[in-house]
Amino acid sequence: MSKRTLSLTLLQLLLIAIFFISSIESRRSSFACDPKNRLTRSLPFCRTDLSIRKRINDLLGRLTLQEKTRLLVNNAIAVPRLGIQGYEWWSEALHGVSNVGPGTKFGGSFPGATSFPQVITTVASFNESLWEQIGQVVSDEARAMYNGGMAGLTYWSPNVNIFRDPRWGRGQETPGEDPVLAAKYAARYVRGLQSAAGNRLKVAACCKHYTAYDLDNWKGVDRYHFNARVSKQDLADTYDVPFKACVVEGKVASVMCSYNQVNGKPTCADPDLLKGTIRGQWHLNGYIVSDCDSVGVMYDTQHFTATPEESAAATIKAGLDLDCGPFLAVYTDRAIKRGLLAEVDVDMALANTLAVQMRLGMFDGEPSAQPYGHLGPKHVCTLAHKQLALEAARQGIVLLKNSGPLPLSTLHHRTVAVIGPNSDVTKTMIGNYAGVACGYTSPLQGISRYARTIHQAGCSNVACKANNLFEAAEAAARQADATVLVMGLDQSIEAEFRDRTGLLLPGHQQELVSRVARASRGPTVLVLMSGGPIDVSFAKNDHRVSAILWAGYPGQAGGTAIADVLFGTTNPGGKLPMTWYPQSYVAKVPMTNMGMRPSGGYPGRTYRFYKGPVVFPFGHGLSYTHFKQSLAIAPTELQVLINTNLFATKNYSTLSTNAIRVKHAKCDSLSLPLHIDVENTGDMDGTHTLLVFSEPPAAIKWSPDKQLIGFRRAHVAAGSKQRVQIDIDACKHLSVVDESGIRRIPMGAHSLHIGDLKHSISLQANLEGIKN
Repeated sequence: MSKRTLSLTLLQLLLIAIFFISSIESRRSSFACDPKNRLTRSLPFCRTDLSIRKRINDLLGRLTLQEKTRLLVNNAIAVPRLGIQGYEWWSEALHGVSNVGPGTKFGGSFPGATSFPQVITTVASFNESLWEQIGQVVSDEARAMYNGGMAGLTYWSPNVNIFRDPRWGRGQETPGEDPVLAAKYAARYVRGLQSAAGNRLKVAACCKHYTAYDLDNWKGVDRYHFNARVSKQDLADTYDVPFKACVVEGKVASVMCSYNQVNGKPTCADPDLLKGTIRGQWHLNGYIVSDCDSVGVMYDTQHFTATPEESAAATIKAGLDLDCGPFLAVYTDRAIKRGLLAEVDVDMALANTLAVQMRLGMFDGEPSAQPYGHLGPKHVCTLAHKQLALEAARQGIVLLKNSGPLPLSTLHHRTVAVIGPNSDVTKTMIGNYAGVACGYTSPLQGISRYARTIHQAGCSNVACKANNLFEAAEAAARQADATVLVMGLDQSIEAEFRDRTGLLLPGHQQELVSRVARASRGPTVLVLMSGGPIDVSFAKNDHRVSAILWAGYPGQAGGTAIADVLFGTTNPGGKLPMTWYPQSYVAKVPMTNMGMRPSGGYPGRTYRFYKGPVVFPFGHGLSYTHFKQSLAIAPTELQVLINTNLFATKNYSTLSTNAIRVKHAKCDSLSLPLHIDVENTGDMDGTHTLLVFSEPPAAIKWSPDKQLIGFRRAHVAAGSKQRVQIDIDACKHLSVVDESGIRRIPMGAHSLHIGDLKHSISLQANLEGIKN
């Protein structure tokens, strides 16, 4: 989302200056239809008793073309004669209200906002209700800041791209590598953020970056120039899945198109993707926005059109409604004068953005008189919000290895050496696209609440380019009852426009871990902070490294959460939302290869297709207790009813390759309830995450070997048992996508995998009543 430096004309510079002044002037709540304004309060577009469509038509009829084109960009101008204030569309709320976009500022009564763990950490909880709850809290704080004139109501979050390649710098922002997991996160976070009541929105979310975007800057290839070559099959069964869930299930108010091209076309100028898929197939009720300056990128960098006017026309006609950047404000008027675009096309784009603003109440007068108007400074950084941030961090931490020393004991481990470049960090814990946190607890501070600590950084930063501090770290480890090494990455290693080239710990970090582990008097625990996976095979295989925790980027309360897990106040229950590959994997796989499936010497991507060695697999995560699971109730067969109207014209293509098209099946009758008993056989209360995978019939060669189809967290007391129900939707979860991009339900035996359990369900087509 970072702004790209472009060669600017004088007109562009003038417009940008006006935008800047406008943003300064609009530090109060941006709204229209002030009841104190006698000139506008009775105009039809201000009347809440009329439909939104009628209000929009009235407003469009009053705007001049010049005013309309200046409303097509993120820093929309004020129209004083109509009582409309300027509005900055760009705000961010990836894991808390952020000041990355110009629409949000901190200061005065709003010095900060609750900073939750980075998304990749929160997703490791596999807790759908938590995701929605976080969204609700973030929207409370966002509305409060809007009421105080410090934020907007349109938040360009979440990022729901698939974490396809482990080197991607922005993988930390995503819900992981699995499309079902990403889709569920997308829908639940959007629901929480928007908190829709009917057609009314609390804030407007935006799912980004559509589509097949997961490369920023790798070995000279950047997102501005990259053409992602993607098969119809991979697009339908991987890349588009979370975006569809955003629109269809989450009812998101916006989708953002990406910088890259897909199969030779810029996504923001592709009518098949925008009008055809997002609006036509998924029925988006909202607006489509470009990534920042991507319309300019399309012309200046990708040279997709011969003139800037053609680029402006191409994007609007393809279905783009709003430009993050000045391009459409500069060139749309000219495009109309050249006959490349009609004013009605601009009206259609504005109708979509204005509808969202009206659903937010921005044309209903003073915000304080509306729903959520009571929210203010006292509703930001509340004790309850801070507690939720702590709980999210606790639930997202993953125990990767434990040969016995964890949890630590306050009785036996009274002195702890805390070592490493991430051992006393604060801002590192909140990752990217963050704001100003309410406050921080570093790992050192958290551990200090349980034991006396001896602190040594070991490295001056995560780059760890020298080992001159290692001896002091070794000395600290010799004096302590236990040693905790907090290592890993930060935004200097992985970030937007900063992809990694390898998966190993940076610099001399590995050497520090090994030397300290050898010197340590007591057990050595390795804690990793990172968004992407790290090849720590050396530590996994070193018996002197007794345990490994992955904390991701755990948010403002990360240090407390890490300490709580180390000392057993919290029993870890997180699971990895992405595969941890060995370093050797990336040598075989260029980031530019978008194929998911293996081919020739290409090994494929993610657990669904890659079958080679891993450091830790998708879904891996240990506990301090032991769980046993058994199937209590599970169907063994399912009749798939087919819409008999399809056969009136002798159309049997639905049964191609013994797999029924999903759109031809009667999906309402295809739900499968699984009842699973989870028993805690250990001596400590804990949370067990059930992951249900499906393996399609062997005859289906073009499907994943297995895929996640459902999950559920269950908190089970020591020595007790709990029955958990997971509902499997055959159309959504037992279907696969063929080579043509068509989703089908294979007939035959589907094998369900739940840990070590396997269960077979036979799907049979029900053609009763159909005559040849």
